[in-house]
Amino acid sequence: MNKLFDLTGRVALITGGSRGLGKEMAEGLAEAGAAVYILARRQQWLDPTLDELRTHGFHANGMVCDVSDPEQAQAAVSRCADVFGKIDILVNNAGITWAANAEDMPLDKWRRVIDTNLTGAFLFCHYVGRHMIGNRYGRIINIASINAVQGGLPMMEIPLVGYAASKGGLISLTRELAAEWGRHNIRVNGIAPGYFPTRMTEPLWAAAETFVRDRVPLGRAGAAGEIKGVAVFLAADASNYITGQTIIVDGGTTLV
Repeated sequence: MNKLFDLTGRVALITGGSRGLGKEMAEGLAEAGAAVYILARRQQWLDPTLDELRTHGFHANGMVCDVSDPEQAQAAVSRCADVFGKIDILVNNAGITWAANAEDMPLDKWRRVIDTNLTGAFLFCHYVGRHMIGNRYGRIINIASINAVQGGLPMMEIPLVGYAASKGGLISLTRELAAEWGRHNIRVNGIAPGYFPTRMTEPLWAAAETFVRDRVPLGRAGAAGEIKGVAVFLAADASNYITGQTIIVDGGTTLV
């Protein structure tokens, strides 16, 4: 059984890997034995996370990268391959949001959300996919959201039109790439988290607290450590016959 979840010798590239759920997944993959290469938008976010991972004895490296910039994305993929020799696992976690009603949403903010959350994920699939096709091995995990299948949390106080659209597109991208690349021994799956307290979701907590307590079947938000196991599962041999799926991790939120 341990072999099914063992990632020893594997290399994982994690976008948005310096904080929040991205950091948790990087830790989980490293704990399972993978070398991790993390990307962050700011050096001041990246350096402490790399130091922490290395303090625990993990093989970790990384760089600053705007995932929506094709040149930066390609450079990050090339650098990861140079440092660790290959890329076996890709986690597309980088994401942003902008809260505005659809009728008021500034077009530049819409484009920024789509460019980061959806186009950014495509760019990394595009560049990393070439490595994986050449190696005939790959595991891609796209981090979507329950907002892709259910508006708001669902709370009308939190309009997330751009975010929801980008995450819905990411689920469709996951399915399409799984169908295209299965013959190359590349599996592509997604994770759709519910409400987890992170820096990005912190401004939503005042509106979300009552909803989470009263409407989520498990009666609480997601806790630390409750995403990393799903990421390790999808990256490891334990899920070898699963592709094109998005696992919802939401305490039952989308059931009611």
